[in-house]
Amino acid sequence: MLALVQVVIKYALFIPFQIDTSLAPFEFYLLLIATICIAAAGNIINDIQDVAIDRINKPEKVLIGKKITEKTGYNYYLILNVIGVGIGFYLANSIGKPSFAALFIVFSALLYLYATYVKSIAIVGNLLVSFLVAMSIVVVGLFDLFPAITDTNRESLSNIFTILLAYAFFAFLMTFIREIVKDMEDIDGDKNGGYQTLPILLGRKRTSKVVFFLTISSIVVLFFYMYTTLYREQLLLLYFLIFIVGPLIYVSIKVYAAEKKSEFKQLSAWLKLIMVFGIISLTLYPFLIK
Repeated sequence: MLALVQVVIKYALFIPFQIDTSLAPFEFYLLLIATICIAAAGNIINDIQDVAIDRINKPEKVLIGKKITEKTGYNYYLILNVIGVGIGFYLANSIGKPSFAALFIVFSALLYLYATYVKSIAIVGNLLVSFLVAMSIVVVGLFDLFPAITDTNRESLSNIFTILLAYAFFAFLMTFIREIVKDMEDIDGDKNGGYQTLPILLGRKRTSKVVFFLTISSIVVLFFYMYTTLYREQLLLLYFLIFIVGPLIYVSIKVYAAEKKSEFKQLSAWLKLIMVFGIISLTLYPFLIK
């Protein structure tokens, strides 16, 4: 999904609107690879830290200790981080913004911090991973748009960057809600691991009410965006209502009554699908907004 959203931003938003960008196609693909490598490294260190918990929560998906050793996992983690951060240094210097290289180091460090410590803290871990997902969208604008800004194109690039920020905020909200739903799904293993997630502190029933409130709040935010930005684009409005708002209403209804692990797993899948629909909506802008 990280790769998909970055490709859609470049080829379904930047190029069709013919805006000035700073990354050549080869450099853009390097940015894509760097993002994927650092995210993959984050997944690996997370799996290494959660072996005991995952044996309870999702035993069929455990890889560390079964298909690969922990030592091999650490090697993959280091290699992927070196590739991601190394590419980040190259790209930052190629666009004349060497300080941007620090972003990749920070992302890598935050993923390590999340996997080894922060994820066990209620809300804080959810917020951190949601922030990192949102930054996977913002980073495309920082590397491809920001260095290309001039006095003549400032307005057009600012408009596109505003769209990116709106979608980054949407990704943040959806990821935050989904992470809490996943915590409700994984409550048994998390208890065994000594985590203090929101469902463990409040219980599933109260946490379901929190998710209900967050989902309704997201719907309100979406309506505000639709009213202020898309009010002239009827097809986009219709798309948002059918493929994003509608499923979110369904999730809000279902989560209020959900009790079983299988129900939370289904809701998590719905939230992932809503994020995919959100990504796809970016492809409609060039056809509908002139």
